[in-house]
Amino acid sequence: MNDETSVNDEEQEKGPLGGERLRIARRAKDVSVMDIAKELHLDEAKVRALERNDFDVLGAPVFAKGHLRKYAEMVGVDVDDIMTDYYQMTRSAGVLPIVGPKLVRSRDINPAPWLGGALVVILLTALLYWWFGIRTTEPVVSVEPASLAPFTRQPVNAAAEDEASAQEPVRLEETQTPLAEAATTVAPPPTTAERLAEASASYQPTPGAPQVTVNLAFTGDCWTEVSDAGGRRLFYDLGTEGRVVTLSGDAPIRVILGDSENVEVTVDDRLWPIPASARTGRLARLTINPR
Repeated sequence: MNDETSVNDEEQEKGPLGGERLRIARRAKDVSVMDIAKELHLDEAKVRALERNDFDVLGAPVFAKGHLRKYAEMVGVDVDDIMTDYYQMTRSAGVLPIVGPKLVRSRDINPAPWLGGALVVILLTALLYWWFGIRTTEPVVSVEPASLAPFTRQPVNAAAEDEASAQEPVRLEETQTPLAEAATTVAPPPTTAERLAEASASYQPTPGAPQVTVNLAFTGDCWTEVSDAGGRRLFYDLGTEGRVVTLSGDAPIRVILGDSENVEVTVDDRLWPIPASARTGRLARLTINPR
C-alpha cells in the first residue's frame, strides 16, 4: 500500500506530460483547438486525443511523434522535453526488435537447364569435329606441268640421240607443230557493228536501183533497225541521245523505231515527218521511197 502511494506521488510531482503540457501552453497563448488542427492538418478529435496522450488514435508512432514536434513548436514548448515525455509514456525508446528464427529456404535445383546446356555443348562439339574432319579429308589435287614434247623416248646414249636427230629432221618439225597450234588463240566472234561495217564495205549497189541517204538524229534512247530493198541490214543498234547515224541503201528503205519520239529522220537532206498511220504507240514502222 505504501509502494502504490509513493508511485502516485512521483507521478503527481512530475506534473503534466506530453500532450497535457501542450494543452496547457495552448490555453496560455489563447489558441483554439481548431487553429491547431488546421496547422497540423488534423481534425479536432485527433488534436484532443493528442492532448490526452492517446497516441494510438494517430496511427503509427512516427505520426504521433511528428505531430508532437510541430505542436510544440507552435505553442513554444521545448521539443526535446516533449519527446522525452513521449518516450517515458510509451517506453518505446531502446526496445530491441524481436528477431525470430532464421528461415531456411530450400534450394531445389532444377536439372533441366543444366541438361539443356550440356546437350548444346555436345552438339557443337560434334558439328566442329565433323566440319574439320571433312575439310582435312578433302583430296589434294596436284597439277604437274605438261611436257613440251608429245612423245618421249629413252635414247640409248647421247651419240645415238644426236645421230637420230640428224637423220630425222622431219620428226622435230612434227613435234613443234602442236606447240604452234596450241599457241594460236581463238578470235572472238565479230560484233553486230563489225558485221554491219563489213557488209557495208563489201556492198555493191544494184545497177539501176535508186539510192537513198537516210540521216537519223537521236534525242534519246531508241532501238532502231534499218534495211534496204535488197534485204541488207544497214543499222541494228540502240541509238542514244546525241548520236547521228547516216545510212545509204537501195530504195525503198524500211525503218523500225522502238521509240519514234526520240528520233528525227532526214531523207536526202530533207526532213521526213513520221505519219500518225505509221505509229503504234511509241513504235513506228516506215517505208522510205522518195519516188
